[in-house]
Amino acid sequence: MAQGAAVLMPAGLMLFLGAWGIRRQDAIWRDEAVTYDMAHRSLADLWSTLLHVDVVHGLYYALMHVWFAGYDATFRGAFGDAVGLRLPSVAAMTVAAAGVALLGQRLVGRRAGLLAGFTFALIPVVQQYAQEGRSYAMVCALVVWATYVLVLAAAGPRRGRWLGYTALMLAACLLHEFAALALPAHGAAVVLARLPRRVLRSWLLASAAVLAALAPLAVFSTRQSAQISWLMWPDPLQLLTFAVLAVLGIACARVRIRSRGGPIGLRALGVPLLLLPTLLLLLLSHVEPAYVDRYVLYYVVGFALLAGAALARLLRPADGRGQTRGRRLRRAITVVLLLAVLLPVNVHLRSPDSRVDDVTAVAHTVREVSEPGDGLLFMPSRRRIWRATLPRDFRGLHDLAQAESPLASHTLYGTERTGDVIRDRMLTARRIVVAGDPDGQPADDNDQEIAKRSTLRTAFEVCSSREVRGAKITVYARPGACGGGR
Repeated sequence: MAQGAAVLMPAGLMLFLGAWGIRRQDAIWRDEAVTYDMAHRSLADLWSTLLHVDVVHGLYYALMHVWFAGYDATFRGAFGDAVGLRLPSVAAMTVAAAGVALLGQRLVGRRAGLLAGFTFALIPVVQQYAQEGRSYAMVCALVVWATYVLVLAAAGPRRGRWLGYTALMLAACLLHEFAALALPAHGAAVVLARLPRRVLRSWLLASAAVLAALAPLAVFSTRQSAQISWLMWPDPLQLLTFAVLAVLGIACARVRIRSRGGPIGLRALGVPLLLLPTLLLLLLSHVEPAYVDRYVLYYVVGFALLAGAALARLLRPADGRGQTRGRRLRRAITVVLLLAVLLPVNVHLRSPDSRVDDVTAVAHTVREVSEPGDGLLFMPSRRRIWRATLPRDFRGLHDLAQAESPLASHTLYGTERTGDVIRDRMLTARRIVVAGDPDGQPADDNDQEIAKRSTLRTAFEVCSSREVRGAKITVYARPGACGGGR
């Protein structure tokens, strides 16, 4: 097999999987709605907002602003907003898959690279973030290619390669600060490979340059740490996914692998990349909760490299007369069983139920149950992001709590009036449509939310209620006024 084909085939598979079901029935979830809103603000408004909130994603929003400027003018009418949000991530994961395949070739061989690229593309969490309008696929791609350049620099130290490594890692870190956790994994690979001191010194200088350039953003972003105050304990499913991949990856590392004999071996690179970013983030979470698997999504690259090399060893052609019919049959059965196990997961990832909520369904439901002139409340106020992608579905409704819109206030969710003013405004309304969290979610205890809940309870009655993915849309009316609703 030609070297180019061993890279293009995994990239082609990733492109296919990324494009498959990309619209997800046009469902957009709340984080993607934030991306859409921020990317459609002017650069001046975006800058003003980043001074108050979400500065850690500032570079990504700026890139998406440029992307949407062209997409909206050319393709939006044909493909819609959901495709526009996700295409950059599909492209990034395609580039990442090619990089993983190239890394596997460099470290072990062509067959290992091909299987590493295929393994990467088939991992469900990779497919999930390939179809997400957020920065994580781009970060993953940059870390993959920075890792590849690191391997090249270790083999033949040149200033251009180290500058390339520094630039790629800095870009990844500016897209998301936790990309910096790849640096210790790279450092561990350099140390474990017992490379000459000049290589270690060059890596230390490159890492120091990245961290120095990142420091102003990191320091400024600590002022906005309230944004991740919702994080508590790590999600058990995310931890289980990491644990399974870690165990399988370590098992793969124990398979006898015939390496190409480069300065950095597969195990020296793959094991630290698989384990260290997540373990370090979990340690940081003991100081302040910060663990979400997507923050260190690139750890799956370590697993893909180790699994690809192990599969290349275990599935190698038989010695002598080539592959026997039985061996070919076992290989085919193994592939079919693996795809059969993954298929239900992959289908689920392409449905609206695979995400926390469905902003599109919320907006459509509000439009269906409301009447012109109805009052509108978001409970809690941060759910106002639900109107960002389809503001026309909220047209004619009066947001009774909003003081300033998200754009005018340079915030993500706008600002709200005091509890007393909200209560007075609610009492002037005959009907109120409430877009809120589903039952069982913890309620905010600030003055505004308490005023909303108490006024609805004492002065209104429930006319109708609908549940959609991640939300509950309820129509309230003054006693005796429910009959006029739809």
